[in-house]
Amino acid sequence: MTSHAGLRGSAFLRACRREPVPHTPVWFMRQAGRSLPEYRRVREGVAMLDACRRPDLVTEITLQPVRRYGVDAAILFSDIVVPLKAVGVDLDIKPGVGPVIARPIRAEADLGQLRGLEPDDVGYVTEAVQSLVGELGATPLIGFAGAPFTLASYLVEGGPSRNLENTKALMYGNPGLWELLMTRLADIAGAFLRVQVAAGASAVQLFDSWVGALPAADYARFVRPHSERVLATVGELGVPRIHFGVGTGELLGQLGSAGAEVVGVDFRVPLDEASRRVGPDRALQGNLDPAILFAPWDAVARRAREVLVSGRAAPGHVFNLGHGVLPDTDPDVLARLVDLVHEESAA
Repeated sequence: MTSHAGLRGSAFLRACRREPVPHTPVWFMRQAGRSLPEYRRVREGVAMLDACRRPDLVTEITLQPVRRYGVDAAILFSDIVVPLKAVGVDLDIKPGVGPVIARPIRAEADLGQLRGLEPDDVGYVTEAVQSLVGELGATPLIGFAGAPFTLASYLVEGGPSRNLENTKALMYGNPGLWELLMTRLADIAGAFLRVQVAAGASAVQLFDSWVGALPAADYARFVRPHSERVLATVGELGVPRIHFGVGTGELLGQLGSAGAEVVGVDFRVPLDEASRRVGPDRALQGNLDPAILFAPWDAVARRAREVLVSGRAAPGHVFNLGHGVLPDTDPDVLARLVDLVHEESAA
């Protein structure tokens, strides 16, 4: 396994470990992507899943925001459905729609689509991560995976869904099948994270984009054990683990005890309150509303400073947005935001 010892002094990794930092580190979810003209140029004529399987493109796209913004961490350019495609699920990412599954999982026979993920299935990810570690030098690389619930929602619905009615119907109506599905997805997600860490990723993030659709009791029963399983899979590898979900204000305590060192907080809960809910032994990541970036700069700066002040309540704070960079965001505003965070928080 690649050694991460040379990166231990990075502000990002220090904040994740609740150690003193020279400044609050900052990176952005979806920092690489449609908001950057250089991204649009290299992606022209290349389908999303094809781009994710080309190590040269993955390397270039991952590096673009690091070059432009001077962020404290890079995140691998990929997609949460990449490991599903790699094990043979018939799916595509349709522009303007998202992942579309040819044969949704609704019965036990449909589980045959999900075999275990082997490192050779995603050799292009290993190659891209190794290339990036060489290019990034002292900047840490974050690997990631989709959490079992969010992956299940796409597989059961057949694509993005506003209400997740098929997912919930399966979860509540056939808990035995749900358990089998979530166990397989946890194993796939865990294996995908291990591949990235083995290749040199310095941290990992587990994305649970849709889990905010569940009440706390249902999360505890049907979802949390499987997210814990994924996080435990990489626990012995010695890299910080970040656990992020959207709309998870009522779930923050459970996210905090599921195994990750860092809890990502969306923009709905102030960080001081989030730290109270999560507990004193977890760092926080977040949580500026990405829509704020469309306001005049004075408003952006004011809200960013409020996030920094609120984040001081946590034993470690990684500045981020409360969800991903929106496609029409002005890159110059993000560059100014990185500078502001670094300047305002300098020790």
